[in-house]
Amino acid sequence: MPQTGNAKENILGTAPIGRLIVKMSVPTIVAQLINALYNIVDRIYIGRLPGDEGKLALAGLGIAFPIIMVISAFAALIGMGGAPLAAIRMGEGNRNRAEEIFGNCLVSLIILSLVLTAILLPSRNQLLLWFGASENTLSYGSDYLAIYLLGTIFVQLSLGLNNFITAQGFSTMSMLTVLIGAVVNIVLDPVFIFGFGMGVRGAALATIIAQAVSAVWVLLFFFGKKTMLRVRREALRIKASVMLPVLSLGVSPFIMQSTESLVQITFTAGMQKYGNDDYVGAIALIITCMQVVMMPLMGYSQGAQPIVSYNYGAQQYDRVKKCFQYMILGCSGIAIFCWLFVQLFPETLIYLFNDDPTLVEIGVYGIRIFMFGIFMSGVQNACQSTLVALGQAKISMFLALLRKIILLIPLALILPVLITHTGLFGLSGTDGLFLAEPVADILAAVTTGTVFWVKSRKLLQTKGSTVSENA
Repeated sequence: MPQTGNAKENILGTAPIGRLIVKMSVPTIVAQLINALYNIVDRIYIGRLPGDEGKLALAGLGIAFPIIMVISAFAALIGMGGAPLAAIRMGEGNRNRAEEIFGNCLVSLIILSLVLTAILLPSRNQLLLWFGASENTLSYGSDYLAIYLLGTIFVQLSLGLNNFITAQGFSTMSMLTVLIGAVVNIVLDPVFIFGFGMGVRGAALATIIAQAVSAVWVLLFFFGKKTMLRVRREALRIKASVMLPVLSLGVSPFIMQSTESLVQITFTAGMQKYGNDDYVGAIALIITCMQVVMMPLMGYSQGAQPIVSYNYGAQQYDRVKKCFQYMILGCSGIAIFCWLFVQLFPETLIYLFNDDPTLVEIGVYGIRIFMFGIFMSGVQNACQSTLVALGQAKISMFLALLRKIILLIPLALILPVLITHTGLFGLSGTDGLFLAEPVADILAAVTTGTVFWVKSRKLLQTKGSTVSENA
């Protein structure tokens, strides 16, 4: 028999934590990896364009990628800000408040998509030039964005609302959202890129069609029988009392994703300054590989978040603590495995996208340095994700700012200058850019672990209700 909404909620509050995390996390990890295919498949096919076109097109897409990340970040602002709060309210038994949060988020995602399209579409060329595009790469980035930005509403709805499917415990269903879109994208990419000779424009068209299919799937779920969160007309009126806590909590994942665009802008501009188009193409591939490697970590922690949120709302603090123990062990294990793979088999990742000898040489050398600190990412991810699940907006925002804004970007600006002027160990400015990432990763993980240890002891020793949307 189909599971009722109350039965699903009881599972979050009563099922053994270990098996529950596996049940929730495996589909979410798969979904994250599949989601990475959107960009990976585009770049694999585009990198195979004949002659130098493949290299230049990859560099152009790398420069356009920060704009794509900003669009995804706004979906995270609403979806990842609202979903944990809705899960906490469901844990408290306050279904009406949970549905009000969901309805407000749905309308906000639609409004945001229209605003983003209106702003980014006419300004894309100027933005690409600011981000480090050259006369050789500008047209590729511009052509891709001209089509991709028209599908912003599909990206917002599919990514943003999918968080509310996971928050209800339907992690397999949320995985299917991503899987369906990825399959459509993989099938259409070669048809449009090579069959119709559309090049990068074909890749963009395949992507937005895939996102449209995913968005329709998500909407059908919320108008179906399984969902515990219903679309109610009275809940669609945006209220400050509902959206301010959502935005406050969503700022942390928004910063984590939007600052990826700032990071890529900083690195591509730096590689253009201290290197050339080959270095720009290489860093674009390395950052893509970094994001792919981080996907299992994000999937594992996101799968566990609804369990933490629900049980925190129900004041079952022992279950919250046990869930975090599984998160820290699982995330650390994944991070160490990924670190070993990158250090031992870097060529495997680079060859996925392009086999140009110069690009491969730079990529293999750079990826070992750039991703040296990921063995500590498990601590960073588990602690920060748990704080978001607990509704701790202010601390989560600080920790999201810490790694990229406070540490990584300043290091990426300072280290190349320092190395270039001092000739330290015979390194170059591009080496300074590669080194900035592992230094920031290790410092951020140590700080995040310390802050979490102090804060969680206070939160989970409290007796009685301590949950506040304004935390």
